[in-house]
Amino acid sequence: MKIPNISTLSFILLLLFISLSSRAASAADKHRDFLECLTQQFKNYSSISSNVYTPTNSSYSSVLRFSIQNLRFASDSVPKPQVIITPEHESQIPPIIYCAKENGLQIRTRSGGHDYEGLSYVSQVLFVIIDLIKFSEISVDIGEKTAWVESGATIGSLYYRIAEKSGILGFPAGVCPTIGVGGHFSGGGYGTLMRKYGLAADQVIDAKIIDVNGRILDRRSMGEDLFWAIRGGGGASFGVIVAWKVQLVDVPKRVTVFRIGRTLEQNATQLFHRWQYIASELDKDLLIGITVSKVSSTQTRKNQTINVSFYSLFLGGIDRLLPMMRESFPELGLVREDCIETSWIQSVLFHFGFPIESPKEVLLNRTQRSVTYLKGKSNYVQKPIPVHGLQGIWRQFYEAEAAAAQLIIAPYGGRMAEISESAIPFPHRAGNLYKIQHLVFWAEEDAERSHRYISWSRRLYKYLTPFVSTCPRAAYLNYRDLDLGVNNIVGNTSYAQASIWGKKYFNNNFDRLVRVKTIVDPDNFFRNEQSIPPLHST
Repeated sequence: MKIPNISTLSFILLLLFISLSSRAASAADKHRDFLECLTQQFKNYSSISSNVYTPTNSSYSSVLRFSIQNLRFASDSVPKPQVIITPEHESQIPPIIYCAKENGLQIRTRSGGHDYEGLSYVSQVLFVIIDLIKFSEISVDIGEKTAWVESGATIGSLYYRIAEKSGILGFPAGVCPTIGVGGHFSGGGYGTLMRKYGLAADQVIDAKIIDVNGRILDRRSMGEDLFWAIRGGGGASFGVIVAWKVQLVDVPKRVTVFRIGRTLEQNATQLFHRWQYIASELDKDLLIGITVSKVSSTQTRKNQTINVSFYSLFLGGIDRLLPMMRESFPELGLVREDCIETSWIQSVLFHFGFPIESPKEVLLNRTQRSVTYLKGKSNYVQKPIPVHGLQGIWRQFYEAEAAAAQLIIAPYGGRMAEISESAIPFPHRAGNLYKIQHLVFWAEEDAERSHRYISWSRRLYKYLTPFVSTCPRAAYLNYRDLDLGVNNIVGNTSYAQASIWGKKYFNNNFDRLVRVKTIVDPDNFFRNEQSIPPLHST
């Protein structure tokens, strides 16, 4: 191999220095020009200036980090925004969009910051963040059984505001109360009421979006195609969604919850295997899900075993639940002492892991109890996994990297099987027995450690291949996974390239999403690694 001489190396280093200096200068120029544009667009710049944060502001880092829910994307090496803006009114957002377009900056919109791949606050190109944390108003109309919810509100605060006014109304959204409704609703939104009422997105009846041209549109003015797209197709591809009108649902005054854990030594494998045959066939009022994790044990030589925990929400009392369980799932051995009869709002606390007697005000807290490093994936199961297949999963969980790993399994059937797969972009309906979310967590970050944990997640995903959906192998948008495929960071992305990941999330609905995108954002301004591309990108 020919070794470059000193003059050649010096020339290469000089080119590298010039390139880096040019890039830094370009970033500084765009940063300055963007801010100057804002001062020109706002007749009264002081009305927004206190909500504009640049790296020179003392509050910049704390504002950025507050809503980072995955520490993989909090390190110094992760690209940071040129500017963070926390608008307080919808009229302040069109000038931000205009100035970003004029100065070649991308926009990331953040509501709760729970995107598993950090796409609401990370970009590989120069960008600004519109942080909707101050869009947190919720207006509940008990008479109409509706609520207007701003995108920066959390689902916990929505539950709280509903319970403030009614003990017999609820909403079918997720379990984690700190999730922002913006991403949750626009991706679908699972929860313990899904078998009775479907998804959060199924209950959206109006919305307000700011499009690429700065127009503030509601359902009537945006049209039914765009309204269809943002309910499960991901809002970040189409504009900045600032508010949602949702239909509330009826819940009884008293519901019943239980959580029963069984280890492998307590017949957990056989119980899981049996559960697969009955969970999707149960009465709509009854949801029984599963979590799987590794736990300490005094009964095995390795002092470790697998715990399979059956969690449940029943929309009724214990006296009605027990005969139902004896008939459909007697193997679990549910008895009255396992059950807690409570209100729906207290069941929300129970399922997130709060003591059931906790005051409902804890749902107003935006701060996660713990934030760590994580990688998430998802799968859909359409035929029961045989016992030997489950045993193979347990072997994966005995590996060191699975110390804090978890499977969260949600059963299908009921209302989920009745809604057409094309009613909204979310297609995962009839034909599924259950959904698997697999998560792996770790507490400290370095490149080697991160690689080991993410590799474990990928090995489990590969192992599951024979047991999960195919053609396409389905995945859930709200459990974002860039392993499925990505768009080009710079330049156009073809339909064929985007469909690699798009068909997994949306199946045949991906084609309609592309057509909507082509109409509402033909130049592909609202984009990220997994945003819907316009057709002309082909």
